[in-house]
Amino acid sequence: MIRKIQLTLQTGSLIASFMCWVLISSLMTYIQTDIPLTPNQSTWATAIPVILGSILRIPVGFLTNRLGARMLFVISFVALLVPIWYLSISDSFLDLMISGFFLGIGGATFSIGVTSLPKYYPEEKHGTINGIYGVGNMGTAFTTFGAPILANTMGWRAAIYCYLVLVAVFAILNFWLGDKQETKVNKSIKEQFSKVSHNEKLWFLSLFYFITFGSFVAFTVYLPNFFVNQFDLDKVDAGLRTAGFIVLATLLRPVGGILSDKLNPFMVLMFVFGGLTLSGILLSFNLSMVLFTIGCLAVAVFSGIGNGAVFKLVPQYFSKQSGIVNGIVAAAGGLGGFFPPLMLTSLYGLTGHYSIGFMALSEAALASLVIVFWMFFQAKIQLSNDIIESTADAVMVTNDKSIIISVNHAFTQITGYSQAEVLGKTANILSSGQHDHTFYESFWKQLLEKGHWQGEIINKHADGHLFQEWLTVSVIKDDQDMVKNYVAIFSDISKKKE
Repeated sequence: MIRKIQLTLQTGSLIASFMCWVLISSLMTYIQTDIPLTPNQSTWATAIPVILGSILRIPVGFLTNRLGARMLFVISFVALLVPIWYLSISDSFLDLMISGFFLGIGGATFSIGVTSLPKYYPEEKHGTINGIYGVGNMGTAFTTFGAPILANTMGWRAAIYCYLVLVAVFAILNFWLGDKQETKVNKSIKEQFSKVSHNEKLWFLSLFYFITFGSFVAFTVYLPNFFVNQFDLDKVDAGLRTAGFIVLATLLRPVGGILSDKLNPFMVLMFVFGGLTLSGILLSFNLSMVLFTIGCLAVAVFSGIGNGAVFKLVPQYFSKQSGIVNGIVAAAGGLGGFFPPLMLTSLYGLTGHYSIGFMALSEAALASLVIVFWMFFQAKIQLSNDIIESTADAVMVTNDKSIIISVNHAFTQITGYSQAEVLGKTANILSSGQHDHTFYESFWKQLLEKGHWQGEIINKHADGHLFQEWLTVSVIKDDQDMVKNYVAIFSDISKKKE
């Protein structure tokens, strides 16, 4: 029973955590009535929770593997009580920075579920499960829309007290309903990091999530003030529109996971980064409210689907180091939400418009699109190599001059020659001298006329003994119908002939 409710419990816990994570950005227009802030101070105060929320994701992912989700969620919710309370009594920019920094704990909890939940489900469902857990992003929508309503009713300080109750309730729920028997992984963080740090796929996935989740976070924390200052919307209307952005992106996150489970996740990411590239270009123009809304909703669609797709690839490539990798990728996503608001504010101060900032989103997405294409074709090549290496038959590839350019492991087992000993040599290195000129003349005639040859042949082992093999040779031609390569596949049939 306890194991069956973990997806629901952890998703609900993420909703509560994310509700706290965006408290300052959601209430900023109210806070500014009591605490005078410059535009730069306002931007820093709304962005600061993202810092700790990003950095902590790495150790939180690792610790989830060692201690379990139950312990990490309980600790996180208890710790959140302090900055929430401190925010309610803040009366200076410094107070906002201190409370905001530690509110970042709410954002760090994302690493808990993406590390814990895949342990309960088969690999083919990991994309869907992480997508469903990602619905916890909805917590930002609840606060973005709900906090201004509470602030209008009881004042922003009293509204914050409601979050103390919420956090306490979820700390208790996780203490009583969390899985005490969750599978633990007791490997050092140094050991796990050393195994993945040199893998370029880790940093590519981090870049992808930097763009997709970073876009989601950046728009979430920046839009409320942006709508008020640029389009003169009232605070509740701005919060409602931002909440719409969040809800759309959040609901599409599991769609991204499901599509990645059913389709190739790289194809999904091609669609995502192509869409974000075009969205960034659209937003870089001075737009009406309608066109700006279309651009924002497009970002919500593509970033939401992308968030789900990226976390399908993490367990696919790093199943044994999922904790540390989930933390690193998730941290990159959080940091992706920290820098854009600061950059947009600075660029607006220098140029008077936001075009360069939105074009930066477009260029970053375009660069990611190129990398996704590269990874897609690399995966295909790797699959071909894996098939060749895992087959029990020897495989030898030569150029058009019969110079050996590639062999597999089975080739070494059958012939006794290592790869280093045969690369650059002709296929004659295996010649046994048992076949006359007429045999080879017939062999080459059939190979070149029909494109393949198949039959028995006697070759020589590296130690000098002769062995019989069943050989298939095929011709590979280029677009000009010229011979490019020969591929020989053979197996030792000596024992069958005894």
